[in-house]
Amino acid sequence: MTQQVLVHGGLLVDGTGSEPREADVEIIDGRITRVGQITPGRHEMIDARGCIVTPGFVDIHTHYDGHVMWDTSLAPTSMHGVTSAVMGNCGVGFAPCNPEHREMLVELMEAIEDIPEAVLNAGLPWNWRSFPDYLEVLASKHFDIDVAAQVPHGALRVNVMGERAVRREVSTDEDRAEMQRLVREAVRAGAVGFSSSRIRAHKTRSGNFTPDYLAAEDELLAIAMGLKLEGKGVLQFVTDISDQHEPGVAEFNILRRLVQKSGRPLSLNITQREIDPDGWKRLMAMIGEANNQGISIKGQIMGRPIGLVLGFELTQNPFMAYPSFEALAKLPFADKVRRLADPAVRRSILAEQANDPELGGRVAAFDRLFEVDDNPDYEPPTESSIAARARHSGIGAAAYAYDVLMKNGGHGLLYRPVLNYAAGNLDAVHQMLTDPNGVPGLSDGGAHCGMTCDSSITTFNLAYWTRDRKLGPRLSLAKVVKGHTADTAAVMGFRDRGLIAPGMKGDVNVIDYDRLRLYPVEVVYDMPAGGRRLVQRATGYKATLVSGVPIVRDDQHTGARPGRLVRAQ
Repeated sequence: MTQQVLVHGGLLVDGTGSEPREADVEIIDGRITRVGQITPGRHEMIDARGCIVTPGFVDIHTHYDGHVMWDTSLAPTSMHGVTSAVMGNCGVGFAPCNPEHREMLVELMEAIEDIPEAVLNAGLPWNWRSFPDYLEVLASKHFDIDVAAQVPHGALRVNVMGERAVRREVSTDEDRAEMQRLVREAVRAGAVGFSSSRIRAHKTRSGNFTPDYLAAEDELLAIAMGLKLEGKGVLQFVTDISDQHEPGVAEFNILRRLVQKSGRPLSLNITQREIDPDGWKRLMAMIGEANNQGISIKGQIMGRPIGLVLGFELTQNPFMAYPSFEALAKLPFADKVRRLADPAVRRSILAEQANDPELGGRVAAFDRLFEVDDNPDYEPPTESSIAARARHSGIGAAAYAYDVLMKNGGHGLLYRPVLNYAAGNLDAVHQMLTDPNGVPGLSDGGAHCGMTCDSSITTFNLAYWTRDRKLGPRLSLAKVVKGHTADTAAVMGFRDRGLIAPGMKGDVNVIDYDRLRLYPVEVVYDMPAGGRRLVQRATGYKATLVSGVPIVRDDQHTGARPGRLVRAQ
């Protein structure tokens, strides 16, 4: 039976960057057929009057690799207008995988992406070995949104080299040939690309670097040439280039040569770091120079600070390295809070110093910590910091932070902007977002379950950068929509989505722009084994359609599962 949908009466922001215009959108059997003034017929009507109508958003940086095995909803990402999500970023994932390496890959995902081992062990069926097997398992499932998968370097390396990969030994000619063979096999089966991590902070629980950390150029080139031989697939890297000087140039040149020789496009993270606030400018300049020479490299930009959410219920808090707190850390939450409410325990903790000064300097930097309240502020002024409020109240900053965390029965939260906030504002992020070689990314949807929740970045960028920002320049609605649709789709080589035009996939958002708001982050226990994670909801999504099927109406999931595996195009 033919499915006919008409999105009627909205202000169309079509993803091209053109000015918004009034237009109807017709979708028949999952494809957009007409755009313009359309007379209603036997259509299912979506009333878009007073709303903007956009293409579905394409999130190119998520970690739902395990989540897709135990759930068919990619929430909270699907709560925020995203209709396509790309997994397998940062070199971590679960395929290819031999049975003897499963524990190793689980440990990597837990250590790097803060997805608990108990959750993964309970939720992963492990009914695959090769990457094509993994894709076939995905292809047998239906989701609320479309999903696509990249081949993670860590899993690939461990699959080929075993313990030698964990010891980060140099790969042999035979190893590299096998990695290339497996990547080619994966891409033929539908993998959309390959990812790798070159970040120092990505370490295992034992403190060792990840198997793919600083892998040699000839290994990376062998893999990239595998993509070239298949004629499709993208490269995705996370690196520390933006906080280095001369080493950063040499590191960037490795990636540049990979793209130049393989002809496959690459994206990598661009962030502002406190230790080198201008490093991102040097990296962006090198990316610009490469693109001017026809070498396709894009920077993935997070549109707000990449920050930690801290709390006694979460993975980190300002007192986690204090001896008296460490003695309580593994208690069940209710018992922990009961002990923390004891005045003697409070005095003991506040009288101590962190055992780990580096960790303490990150999570207990009270002049850069902010209370999370009912109105999330991702560009908070310095005068609202915990240190500033403590001075105003006449008590110590640590004591003030402790009392905030004890609010609501120990459920109080603090926010620590770590990246993109060196100057205490988002001016640098505005420059990144306006660079022609930058695209929105780095949401990390599905990851960092007890520390961050940036999968709401599509809603944030749309509301804050186009409407709500008062501390500096804004961005146009057309530009922000294009960034999250046509631009991100192009980075992944997706040719059938990201625009509202005849022939494109019927992925559409109907957004009550004036009502678009973020709720505060909240802690939920809805993963396997009772696993905990942070979610952030929104209001303003009148409808989100995937292949013409509404998956969200009036900010609530409908229960529909039209999402499918997206294979390399």
